[in-house]
Amino acid sequence: MESQEQQQDQSAVMAQNVSKEDRAFLERHADKLSQSTLRAKWINSVDEHEDRPGQTLATRNHDVIRRWAEERGAVPATVPGTEHGDRAGVLRLIFSGQGDGEDPSRLEPISWEEWFKTFDERQLVFVFQEHKADGSQSNFFRFDSPDRQDA
Repeated sequence: MESQEQQQDQSAVMAQNVSKEDRAFLERHADKLSQSTLRAKWINSVDEHEDRPGQTLATRNHDVIRRWAEERGAVPATVPGTEHGDRAGVLRLIFSGQGDGEDPSRLEPISWEEWFKTFDERQLVFVFQEHKADGSQSNFFRFDSPDRQDA
């Protein structure tokens, strides 16, 4: 029998378009994830998109993340000195020719394989936008984690 706390956490999950696997993840970690993650439209394939510009989207799908990044000229990276054993540390994306607030000289490019290995091990969620509310392309993304570590 579920506890009252578990039932409350599950009712907090109002996300749309969530796969069975991702719903289980959200329900298991509802008390540790952000409200935007729990309410986002989840994107499960590269063929799915926002319903409207500015909409908060979320995914754990590697193909979706990679396509989103490549459409913006971004490559996977990490912050040097933040490694954990053989795992990359703080994950970032380097956007070519576009300022995203991060100094690219502070970042170290890594392979998608290494980036996604760390992404999966840390149980991260990629929260993002395809377009800003004004319809222009958005580079906004952040990570959410049930461990609440800096991603």
